[in-house]
Order: sequence, then structure tokens, then C-alpha cells
Amino acid sequence: MNFYKKMMMLCVALVGQGCVSAVNAQEMGNHKAYVYTELQFSTPFDAVPWQKMNPNLKQVPGLINKTWLSGTDGSPGGFYVFDSLEHAQNFVTTVFPEEARGFGVAQTTRIFNAQNTQEASTDMGSVFFGGVLEKEPEAFVYTEVQVSYLNFNRDVDWKKRNPALKEIKGLINKTWLSGVHTGTIGGFYAFDSFENAKDFTINIFPEVAKEQNAAFYTRLFDARVTKEASMDMGSPFYR
Repeated sequence: MNFYKKMMMLCVALVGQGCVSAVNAQEMGNHKAYVYTELQFSTPFDAVPWQKMNPNLKQVPGLINKTWLSGTDGSPGGFYVFDSLEHAQNFVTTVFPEEARGFGVAQTTRIFNAQNTQEASTDMGSVFFGGVLEKEPEAFVYTEVQVSYLNFNRDVDWKKRNPALKEIKGLINKTWLSGVHTGTIGGFYAFDSFENAKDFTINIFPEVAKEQNAAFYTRLFDARVTKEASMDMGSPFYR
């Protein structure tokens, strides 16, 4: 089965969830969870029929918005905002696995508690808490460190870390992440250029993880190719 037909099967499956559209900018300040996804295959983003997929993604229970992701290796994915942890869990256990199954590929999903990191993210100008970007991002970076801080605000010294983060070249926005059940910490970053994002991913962040004596995970995405698709899904990175 070709790529387009598989995508269309996913669209039909999502419609079958039978829920109402939840892409609503007014709900942004009250969101409760983030979901990060990625599928383990490679395709140019212009081959993804997002025009057909987005109307059906908007029917996913509790979904407020989605930012489409396209990896440097062509892997498709997304960063989703949900109105409740329960809706986010339903998505990663029921909806998204059907997508991966349709393609016959492995998948990655992560859930994060948005409430735990609200103060830290707001201090970093997160667009998910009303932050306004001076320019549109050209790249996104996703990070996760293999540590466990189940009480984010007690155990993570973000008030000390944020001033240093604000000095990173090209960083225009960061949303802190706190893993549900795991307590892993990470971030979803927006950069003003692909070059600055790549430098952060390859040279800067590994040193941050080294200070914590922990393994880590980083992914780099080209925000330029997914702009139109993300705007259609209400992504706050594009206003």
C-alpha cells in the first residue's frame, strides 16, 4: 500500500473517533498535557497529505493544537497540546498506535504534565502560556534527559537554569517538559535558524546532560517545511 493510501486510512480512523473539534486558541492557558510523537520512517514532508489529515486530527478528543514535525532524516511527527491528561493518554494508547500500525513502523510517544512546568515555561516565554515570538522559528529541538524528578518545582532548579538558557544563541522559546510517571525532564525549543538549533543539539546540550551525569535524547526538526500544516492546526508558533 502506498504512502498516500495509508495516510487516508488514518484519516478515516480518526473520523471514527466521533468527537468534536478541539483546536481552540482560547484553551491554551488551561492545557494540561503535551504529547510528543515520531514515526520511524523517512519521507519528504511535501509527500505528507496534511490537508486531508488535519480536518480529522481536529476531531481527536481533547486536542487543542498540533505543531507538525519533520526530522532532518525525514521522520514525521508532532508536538500536541491536550486539555487533559486523560485525553493525552487516550491518544498515545489508542489513536496514535493505529497510525504506526497502518504504516507498519515503530513509533515513539511521550506524555508530559504541562501544569508541573507552567511557571518555568512561562518564564521562558513559552508560546503555550501566552508568549509572543519576535520571529517565526526555522527549527525545533526536542530534548529529554534520563533522570527522574517527580516533583519538578521542588527538584529542578529552573530559576537558575533559565537565565543561562536565555543567553543561548538563536533560542527564541522553550517549553519545559516533565514526564508523566517517569519524572524525566526535557524541553521543546524553537530557534531562529536551523544552524543555531543544530549547534545547540550537537555542541551545547550534550554538555548540559553531562553535568547531570545522565544519558539523553535529542531530535532536530526543520520548522520551515511544516509551517503551513502547523498553522492549519492552530500551532501558536505562527501568528
